Amino acid sequence: MPTKVILDVDTGTDDAVALMTAALSPDLELVGATSVNGNTSIEYTTENTLRVFDFIGMPEVPVYRGIDRPLVRMDVKRGMAARIHGDMLDLPPVSNGARLQPGNAVDWLIETYLASSGDIVLCPVGPLTNIAMAIVKEPRILEFIPEIVIMGGAHDHGNITASAEFNIWLDPEAARIVVNCGAPIRMVPLDATHRALVSTDDAARLRALGTPAGEAAARFVLQRIDGYDATQPMPRRGDALAAPVHDALAVCAIIDPSILTTEHIPVDVEVHADLSLGRTVCDFRFRSGKPGNVHFAMDADEPKFNRMLLEILGRSA
Repeated sequence: MPTKVILDVDTGTDDAVALMTAALSPDLELVGATSVNGNTSIEYTTENTLRVFDFIGMPEVPVYRGIDRPLVRMDVKRGMAARIHGDMLDLPPVSNGARLQPGNAVDWLIETYLASSGDIVLCPVGPLTNIAMAIVKEPRILEFIPEIVIMGGAHDHGNITASAEFNIWLDPEAARIVVNCGAPIRMVPLDATHRALVSTDDAARLRALGTPAGEAAARFVLQRIDGYDATQPMPRRGDALAAPVHDALAVCAIIDPSILTTEHIPVDVEVHADLSLGRTVCDFRFRSGKPGNVHFAMDADEPKFNRMLLEILGRSA
């Protein structure tokens, strides 16, 4: 039986690849997607999500609009990652029937989990605002979430500050609620996503698939490579430039957990310090005396990741 999954997204380029991977994988049943402020503002992240499903011929996937700003940091509303993502994805306007569902993402998450059999994996790949709000509003949902697979966090280095990864930094208070919620958590941080890059050669192979998803993924990968090469160059793959596609790795880890190398450790989020706001504090030596609460990924299988993308995105709806 396919694994049921909900994606919580701030849809920019890597979220788009993650959404297509989840929607097209025969090993997953995408129950729905919820949007959140992050890579860009909520208006764009929601519209981008609809455009992705419409473009690949899956307009029936329900999309719910979520929260438009962090829980506490009221001065941070609009997205901060436009240099890599832009606001609107390079996809046509909706024309095949994709539409926003009535109601809000937080209430839909609560209703869906309380009505479930405890079999829907939750995969947030943007700031954790929607997830934290759902937990605070109705803590009983934790009894029905089998696992939360988060794309976010960093141990070795950050990408928005010296020590913080963007998703966690944008709403650190929400992230702290989620990582300490008691549900089983796997975290796919920069330490893993930077070990599973997608290159210009891989983008050419995606485009050669001849499917809508392959074409869109190639387009977004090349956009990411241009952005990363200008702002934070990644190691080359032979003669080819490359970049991480963070969120798609989290989805692939649900399909095949062996794609990651994880350690079960205590993890918390810094919410007070000026220099390290949003840092995921990883206690690899258990100095805090606390038990492990997060399976934290420190490595990833790059060849397997690229094979999975080619196999899944070669499918059509």
